[in-house]
Amino acid sequence: MDGSENLGEDIVTVPGYMSAGRHSAVKVCHWTANSLTEGRGCYKARFYGIESHRCLQMSPAADSCNLHCRFCWRDQSWEYDDSPPDFDEPELVLTRSLEAQRRLISGYGGDPRVDAQRLEEAHDPRHVAISLTGEPTLYPKLAEYISLCHQRGMTTFLVTNGTHPDAVRALNPLPTQLYVSVTAPNREVFFRLTHPPGEDAWDRLQETLGIVAGLNTRRVLRHTLVKGWNMGWEEQYARLDASARPDFIEVKGYAFMGRSRHRLTRDSVPTMDEIRRFAERLSRLVGLPIVDESPEASVVLLARGERPRYLPTAPRSGSND
Repeated sequence: MDGSENLGEDIVTVPGYMSAGRHSAVKVCHWTANSLTEGRGCYKARFYGIESHRCLQMSPAADSCNLHCRFCWRDQSWEYDDSPPDFDEPELVLTRSLEAQRRLISGYGGDPRVDAQRLEEAHDPRHVAISLTGEPTLYPKLAEYISLCHQRGMTTFLVTNGTHPDAVRALNPLPTQLYVSVTAPNREVFFRLTHPPGEDAWDRLQETLGIVAGLNTRRVLRHTLVKGWNMGWEEQYARLDASARPDFIEVKGYAFMGRSRHRLTRDSVPTMDEIRRFAERLSRLVGLPIVDESPEASVVLLARGERPRYLPTAPRSGSND
């Protein structure tokens, strides 16, 4: 996808995407395809133990987000930033998402590089990455959707921009792993980089971080580093990180791709050495050691305590009470 299409008009027409209802979409991740054809998984397989060929990448809010981040590769032609007035039930979203995934990977059956057993396993996803495009917490029945995924024995990875604390507070059950994007060290940088619609967006992100500190699930903060924009404030990032008490911190470099190429330049891409130096300084400040990295994905991982090598076979039973 080059980011020029409007997902809100007709999701199914966007190359690589398939509609999963009125506001949901599925896309086979590059690493899912890579895992099928070459047996190589993404950095989340290395860090967290997922099986990339059995990962369903989807969004229940494909045409809606309240931010316009400069580094986002999406089109960002959002028509609204609130919950859709008419939305599909979770059962329909999940059923159609699974159907879409199976249709999208069906073409790999004729590829001689694909292992037949891995392709068969790919038809039965074990992990659901609730991200892809848009802000998933805008879907009003997100908690019910996560519950359905867990009932099917699938782990859930929820990625949020953190500006909807009430939605995070209402999650019950919790996702197996919760990502919160912390892409700025302070209010000024946050507004320049993400263009939120309301003056309270930064305050709401900080409120979410406080909520995250008390959640009984695997918690990840992700810092997307954009050179010349949000690097060099490690002490301020460390204070934000400390308020959330995450299990993991991902320090990840911006990738020059999609529509972000119209907002930023190649000079905005940090080198791996710059990412490492940022991570090393942050590590000393927050007291979390660097435990792994993936130069291919331009990411360094910090972790609290002994890092589990694999996800549990079933999602945690803990809830947000």
